[in-house]
Amino acid sequence: MAVYEDNHKVFDLTLRHSVEDLEPFSKVIDQFDYRKHLILNALAENGIPLEFDAVIGRGGLLRPIPGGVYEVNDAMVTDIHKVRRSHACNLGCLIARNLADEIGCKSYIADPGIVDELDDVARVTGSPLMPRITTWHALNQRAIGRRYAAQLSKEHPGKPVRYEDMNLIIVHMGGGISVGAHKHGRVVDVNNAFDGEGPFSPERAGSLPSGALIDLCYSGRYSKDELCQRISGKAGLAAHLGTTHIPEIVARIEGGDKYAQLVLDAMIYQIAKNIAALTPVFHGQVDAVLITGGIAHSEYVTSRLVSKIDFIAPVAVFPGEDELEALALNALGALNGTIPVKTYTQKKTASQATNPRMN
Repeated sequence: MAVYEDNHKVFDLTLRHSVEDLEPFSKVIDQFDYRKHLILNALAENGIPLEFDAVIGRGGLLRPIPGGVYEVNDAMVTDIHKVRRSHACNLGCLIARNLADEIGCKSYIADPGIVDELDDVARVTGSPLMPRITTWHALNQRAIGRRYAAQLSKEHPGKPVRYEDMNLIIVHMGGGISVGAHKHGRVVDVNNAFDGEGPFSPERAGSLPSGALIDLCYSGRYSKDELCQRISGKAGLAAHLGTTHIPEIVARIEGGDKYAQLVLDAMIYQIAKNIAALTPVFHGQVDAVLITGGIAHSEYVTSRLVSKIDFIAPVAVFPGEDELEALALNALGALNGTIPVKTYTQKKTASQATNPRMN
């Protein structure tokens, strides 16, 4: 959480929750009061009054929508209570709306993880039963794209550079890994980083052999919930090495653990392949490849990844995440009118939902 005055951060705090803290809640949505009161207590303890022009939260796993800033409305609140995929980000719009209603100000979300701007050709798979969907790190990827453009503008005074004018491949490397093709401000292709596409990651399996997965589903060895965990949660580095902590894995490699090296190098290899696979989107004309997320702090990972992809375009590394600042700047733009505020509408009918472009 953070408090901003215009574009200046005046307070931030990370509130961590142990397994024991969250154990009383059978569903993520049930954590609403618990998390809201932690925020209120943190503000009170730091002498920050509830006097804001806007409250903005991370958007949840709603229906597919184009990117941008959305005011939290009744349709969004209704839909977020019905979503089947569970994630703490589902509480973002609910807490923002509730706090804003108490304060008497606006509530927003911006670039939620379900942003869908895919080209139609990128949506088709080999089975009409399973079109591609997107769940990715939209907020941070877009923030890094804009940050890179601002950096270029500072380096070349008199020649302003806009994110919306560039062709970028942006990679977010965290618990999940998403690789997006940003074509003049629109993300026309990106993997579903949440539950089964792209490179494997610390917690997720990524793309898997379809036949072997079907065999496993009918083997009787695992329940549906257990298999879902094998795709997202107890997968990737966690499944192979028993940890998701990159510094720990690198230490094991330095200590002579050959299997740890093989697995981590395989993850880097898959990330590089997914980056290269997006170059046809731009006919090879890529302005830059940007690498971000928590794993970008690892010199072991970034040096090996850059060596595999720097033939494509210049590579820039932005370790960590820029999501709090991204949320603040989106809210500020919505308030001062420089960013249009979009309206979220109810889920479409079953027939309409078969064509996400209608959303």
